[in-house]
This record gives sequence, structure tokens and C-alpha cells, in this order.
Amino acid sequence: MRQDELNLRGIFPALVTPFDRQTEDLDEQAFRGLIRHVLPHVDGVVTSGTTGEFPYLTRAEQRRMVEIARNEVRDKLVIAGCGASGTAQALALAADAREAGADAVLVVTPYFLHPSDKGLYQHYYDIAAQVDIPIILYNIPQVVDAYLPRTVVEDLADLPNVVALKDSSGNLTYTMELLEYAGDRIDLLIGHDEVVVPALAGGVGGMILASAQVYPEVWQQVLQHVREGRLDEARALQRQVQKLSRIFCRHGGGVAVKAALNMMGVPVGRPRRPLKSVGGALIHETQAEIRLELEKLGRVAAADTPVAFPGGQLEDRFGDLELSAEAVRTNGLRVGTGAAGEGLNQVQIDLVAGGKDTPLGDAYAMQLTYPLHGREALTTILEPGLTVYPATLLLPTLPQQNLRQANMIYGPTQAALARAIADALESETIPTRAAEEEVMVALATVHPKALDRNALYKSVYDAARAAIAQAFGA
Repeated sequence: MRQDELNLRGIFPALVTPFDRQTEDLDEQAFRGLIRHVLPHVDGVVTSGTTGEFPYLTRAEQRRMVEIARNEVRDKLVIAGCGASGTAQALALAADAREAGADAVLVVTPYFLHPSDKGLYQHYYDIAAQVDIPIILYNIPQVVDAYLPRTVVEDLADLPNVVALKDSSGNLTYTMELLEYAGDRIDLLIGHDEVVVPALAGGVGGMILASAQVYPEVWQQVLQHVREGRLDEARALQRQVQKLSRIFCRHGGGVAVKAALNMMGVPVGRPRRPLKSVGGALIHETQAEIRLELEKLGRVAAADTPVAFPGGQLEDRFGDLELSAEAVRTNGLRVGTGAAGEGLNQVQIDLVAGGKDTPLGDAYAMQLTYPLHGREALTTILEPGLTVYPATLLLPTLPQQNLRQANMIYGPTQAALARAIADALESETIPTRAAEEEVMVALATVHPKALDRNALYKSVYDAARAAIAQAFGA
């Protein structure tokens, strides 16, 4: 493809590199499957970039990936990542990419040992002079630990085969400066998934994104909306995918994207060592968030997770505390219930309060001594070392299956319950004498898929205030 025919004003996914789960060898069949998965929705593909784990790939593997991509994409563009910290190595990769059929090469700023501005210019100049192929400069300070200086870009833009720059910094001030000084000579491509709409609105022409292999259709719509001046619609679409885009940018790049693709039934294996799928850059809680966001986007089927909120007579709901309805009544224990929120943020709080010398006091001590497995009771605190009064235990009604669920219970749920109790005591909904004489246990039913911490906090607070008001007759 001639340089003047190269159209970079589109969507180009920075493809992950699939590896065999056992041997960690390049999985060519999975790579072809990934390309076929994205091809109907993109304008080309990018091989062996940052998302593709290029530092862990051999020269032969990188060339082979270009050959496969060229064979699969037909008349669409193949952009080959040719990242290396040394000029000779980058030159060799660029020459390989050209021979293998790439339409352009993506060359990252030299890393680890940082050259001077003059050295940076010479690095790119040597590649441009010795390999007859369009070059895309690549700025990604998050991993290179240095920006490609604007002054260097401005000079490089005069070289005939330097055609574009991919900016993955997320720094829109830098992006706008490049548009001002070099935007009339080279294309600017946004490489940071979180700022696509503002970058396009500012004049960037296309995008190379990790997330473009997960929801490329969304970015195509965003690009079209911006071109047609429908910014409200573009912003709305960006917000739909903003949480996943943020995870991809901030939690391991290709690690998180591989997790998403595998969940979607696009097998790409694990990252190459020393990267880890779980327990390293990507913790279990983040994996759960990825899955839930994919469910919202319709990329994976939502698992049927019905939640049965406790019903029946309120006095019968405290069997886990070994408190019968009769014990509640005969010992004058106070009970109240409250519900708030909708959907995943629906919450129910069932509360029992009473004197320390009642069976409730014994049940309180028993929960601390012999906690229920997966439903461990937690002392309710406003902040570390500051317990609320009356002393209150928070007891989940549903077993906690993973760290994400535990975080929701032992995080916003605990904090909201504590604030509700403190506010009720201050307003004298809870009598002052009860602060020292009584204890409480709050049974909290929280949806296992709850993820919005702010919404969950509000639901728990409202439900707890309602339960407290009923229990204390306010």
C-alpha cells in the first residue's frame, strides 16, 4: 500500500497475543480466531503492541503474527508493533514487518535507557531512512517512563514516511499540543481508552485501543457521532464503556483484556510469564467487575443470580442467632426492618436490639466467638478504632463467595450502617440510655453482584434508618 493511500482515520484494535495455556507458545489458531472476531467492525489491526506483550515475543513470533494478520485481514490495514529499546533491534523488526506484508509500523519511544532528544530523533530517523514503510510514532509514558518530546515530534513530522503518532498518555494537554504543532503534517491517533471522545472532539482522527477488540462497535459509533457533530450521543456511549475502559488502562493492559475476551468465549489463553491472569495485576475483585460490565454490555450472558430477600414474620428472621420468635417476644427485644434501592443495589436490613443481659447479648457474643463460615459477623465501626453505640454486629444473610462480595459487605455496607446508627443516636431515635445498655445485630441482605459503592452505601443507609426507626418506635 502506498503511503498516500494509508487511511488511519478509523478503529484499530491493539490485539492481544494468544498463548497456549500449557506451553506458552504462540497460539496461531487462536490469533486467527481473534482477528476474525474483530474484523467486521474495525479498519485494521495492530500486532505485537503493548497489549500484545511485545517485550516477551521473539523476533520470529512478531514476524509470524504479521504474516497471519496479512493473510486474515485482506484489504484492511496491518500495523506491526516494532518496539525495541535499541535502534538496531527496532530496524530489524521494521524490516521484517515490511517483508511480511505490514502496511505500517508502530515504533515506541526507546525505553529503559533513556536517550537525549537528539538520540530520540536519530532513532526514528534511522528507521525512516532505512526501511521504506510508513511509521507511526508511539508515546506511552506509563511504561516507558518518559514522554516523546513535542519538539522531537515536530521535527520528525517533516520526514516523508513518518505519518502518524499514537498517544497513549491520556494527557489531553500533550495531545492538543501535538495537534497544534504537527497535526497539519501527521495523523494523531488516540491510544488511551478513557479519553476517546474528548480527543476526537479536539481533532484526533482515529484510535488504536486495547478495548477495540472487546467492543469495537461502540468505538465505531462514537467515531461516527463525533464526525457528525452528535457529541451528546458520543459521550453517552463513552460512559457506557468507561468503567471497562478504565480497568483496561489501569489494571494490566493485555492482562485485563485477555480476561474479558476469555469470558466472552474468544480464547486467547493467559499472559506470558511473569505476568499473571489473577493475583498479580488483576485481582479477583477486578475480574468480577469485568464480568459484570460485560454482562451490562451484552458481551456475555448474565448468570441467573436470584436473590431471595427474607420474608415472613419479622420475629422469625433471627434463627441464625438462635433467637426464636418466642424469645424475641418474651425478652422484649426490639425488631425492625427496612428496604431500599433497586436492582443490584436493593438492600434489606433486619435489625434486632435488646439488653446485654438478654439472649441477644449471648447471641452477640456467640457470633464473635464462633462466626458463621462465609458469613462472618463484623463489629460496626465508623472508622478504625471508633465503634458505634449501641455496639452492633453486621451479619450478612448470604455467604460471601469472593473478595468482591466481601468488599461490598465489609466496606460500604459497614460504613453506611455505622453512619445510620450514629445519626439515629444523635437525633435520639435511639435513646441515649440504649447506647450503653443494649446491643444490636443487623442482618444485611445485599445482592451478590452489587458493585456501585456509592449507590449501595445510600441503599444501606436508608434501609438501616428505616429498620432503626421501626425497632425503637420512632
